[in-house]
This record gives sequence, C-alpha cells and structure tokens, in this order.
Amino acid sequence: MPAIHITDIESAINWWRERSPSPDGVSACAQVRALAEVYALMVYYRETECDEGSMPAKARQAWLDWYATTPDAPCIAICSTSQGDAECKGCGRSFDEVQHWTAMSPAAKRAVWRRITFEGRAWRFNRYAERARQATGEDHPSASAFTGEPSAKPPGRNPSAGPA
Repeated sequence: MPAIHITDIESAINWWRERSPSPDGVSACAQVRALAEVYALMVYYRETECDEGSMPAKARQAWLDWYATTPDAPCIAICSTSQGDAECKGCGRSFDEVQHWTAMSPAAKRAVWRRITFEGRAWRFNRYAERARQATGEDHPSASAFTGEPSAKPPGRNPSAGPA
C-alpha cells in the first residue's frame, strides 16, 4: 500500500491552520489535531512515511481534503511516452504511471509527485515552465517578454498613428 510522506502531512496541517486559524493562538481545529497526532507519532518513531490505509479516519479525511486542493496530474501536455519514451520528458512520470494514473490512490500519486519534483529533470521543472507561466497569448512575443531585457522596436509603422 502506498505511503504518505511527512512533508505532505506538514503541508496538510499548514493548509488547515490557514483555513481554520486558532481563535486564541493555542487551540487548533479538529483536522489539525488529527493530523498533528499522526505527525507527532512519525517524528517520535523517526518515520518519514505513514501507511495510507492505517491512518486514523479523521486524519485521513483531513489529508484527503487538503489533497483535493492540490494539482492532480503533473502533465504539461507534452507527452513523450506516447512517442515510446520509458519516462515522459514533459512531466517525468514513467509510462506505467502515465497509463495507470487515474487508477492510482491519492498517496501513490503524491509519491510520484514527490519523486519527479525531487528529480527535477522533467521539462515541467525547467525554463519551459517559467515561459509558460509568463505567456501572454501573443503569437510572436519579443524575446524581452521572457528575458526581461528591453528590445528594440520592430521596423514598420507607428501603431499610434492609426490605421494604414
């Protein structure tokens, strides 16, 4: 059975703390308390992962509620596994992970996310991702749109002069 990494438990705790802040600076909402119990046991026993199936029901539900707010698939719509690659150059998932993604449990999906993020080899983690975030929809943007450097005006008419 897939395991949930301690960093995901931390992220879920922080998400719940932001969503339901303590009214007095001391007490915590039920979801934080449930997740904190799991987190404390992991720290005490020096475990980095907990079994998805053996989590207490309230902690698992709190984790699943946080999980529902995260991106599901790492796909960036450049799938090289369809071209025969064993590992997708776009997202970093293996062929089997791409094929079985919809059947994978939330913990299994998070394990894949953790691995590909840690490896950081996929195009989703390089300058392509930065450029995609900066895209404006302009057909032929100047290089300065991506580099931040000023560019020379293209030759031609003055756009403020009105229609030609």
